[in-house]
Amino acid sequence: MMFFYLLKHRSKPKIFSFKWFKAWAKRIFHIRNLLRIIVKNSRLTNKGAEIGFLSVVGTTDIHGNLSKLKIGKECFIGSNVHIALHDNVTLGNNVVINDGCKLLTGSHDINCPNWSHVKAPITIEDYAWIATSAIILPGVTIGRGAVVAAGAVVSKSIPPYHVAAGNPARLVKERELKQLSHVTVHWLAPIEAWTGIPQRHFESNKAL
Repeated sequence: MMFFYLLKHRSKPKIFSFKWFKAWAKRIFHIRNLLRIIVKNSRLTNKGAEIGFLSVVGTTDIHGNLSKLKIGKECFIGSNVHIALHDNVTLGNNVVINDGCKLLTGSHDINCPNWSHVKAPITIEDYAWIATSAIILPGVTIGRGAVVAAGAVVSKSIPPYHVAAGNPARLVKERELKQLSHVTVHWLAPIEAWTGIPQRHFESNKAL
């Protein structure tokens, strides 16, 4: 369970020192938000979703069969994110999806007289970053370490380590840095209160 992991791996300043009192004050202050994260993950997994170790899911609007949703470890999904599960949505590890994004796996065939429904999966690979209010359309794969700019509408797959922007989204450049190791969720206040400011890559394979 997430709470017991954080308790075991908490920062341990000298007892009764100023840092010790400060750390425990932050933990008490953020305990409600931490419990909300834990309860949200539990509800989603009980309904069939797969959520990896230490991932955080905000106030998302999820429609469809939750067994089609797979989230890797240490991912962050922000607030007001809409996920339509007409088909599978798969997130790798350390994926960041900012507030207001939409992941749409279903649409309609504009060339069909009956306006037939079409669907296709969405895959977002490790360390990809989907910025605020971006829209990912059916059948798209966002490659490892790729970045989708704020407000972009992505209808075609993005190669690894590339940056895409615009409507429709187009490739604007390739990232120079390809050795990624950041763990964004460790900067979130309810988690940072326990583990301290990230200074190393936490072990993640010893899941809850």
